[in-house]
Amino acid sequence: MSATEPTSRAASGHWLTHQPYLLLCIAALCWAGNAIVGRLAVGHIPPVTLSFLRWGLAFLIVLPFAWKHLVHDWRALRGGLGIMIVISVTGIGAFNTLQYWALEYTQALNTVLLQSAGPLVVAIWSLILLGVRITPAQAFGVVLSLIGVLVILLHGDLTTLTNIEFNKGDIIFMVALVIFGFYSVMTLKRPAIHGLSFAAFTFGCGAACLIPLVIWEMVTQPLMALNVPNLLSVLYVAVFPSTVAYLCWNRGIHLIGANRAAPFFHMVPLFGSAMAMVFLGERPRLFHIVGFALVLTGVFVASRKASSAAA
Repeated sequence: MSATEPTSRAASGHWLTHQPYLLLCIAALCWAGNAIVGRLAVGHIPPVTLSFLRWGLAFLIVLPFAWKHLVHDWRALRGGLGIMIVISVTGIGAFNTLQYWALEYTQALNTVLLQSAGPLVVAIWSLILLGVRITPAQAFGVVLSLIGVLVILLHGDLTTLTNIEFNKGDIIFMVALVIFGFYSVMTLKRPAIHGLSFAAFTFGCGAACLIPLVIWEMVTQPLMALNVPNLLSVLYVAVFPSTVAYLCWNRGIHLIGANRAAPFFHMVPLFGSAMAMVFLGERPRLFHIVGFALVLTGVFVASRKASSAAA
């Protein structure tokens, strides 16, 4: 693994950067509203435009903080340029564009359900790329937290799974999820650079690779209207699901490994349900309590450190 200490210089002296579980929870919290915002943007902001503006703005946000680290890490970046471009194109450019495209054909609920397969996708990529096998405890934790997700999303009635219809949007999102699983594991093979250098390069490169598609979309589809709802949507996805979430997710994976971090995918619907209670006035019911307990227990079991090697 080439990146043994990619963010050690940034981590020293900062308490938060040494708290992987808190960082991964913050990432999940930021992602909780992304599917909702993406769904609301359908018909108002074309998917490639939304993805390009998201990452272009995120790049501009992080660049002032990352500049001195980019200068320091430039030699390492050049040495690992191939890996960095692959990571940028897959995890930044392709994944998010496909996610927003999928939401034009499917419901946010479907994408949340499909996202629950994330830990399995990461485990497969970890085995293929790193030779890391999922432990029995991790497998049990993933299954337990998955059941908790289903209990929450299906209101305690698992039989309603038979009523969910899947379409081409769901297939597109599954492709996106496979790409994000690849990205999550590949971040462990990145050059030994500062976390802000990594974020700035991938955000900027990911946005740049979308430019040809943005031009094509601007020619073939109506342009995004410059109104308050659209601008707020872009601002939200640039700040929270992008800048904050990716910095936390990447650091969390570096600290505990991709397999142990992956079960935190299941925290996304948990936080989404909690947000619905707080902001939409939904009342907690028994299935919420049971589902929350299962998710939290499963994530705790799956993310515990193995006795001998990092997961």
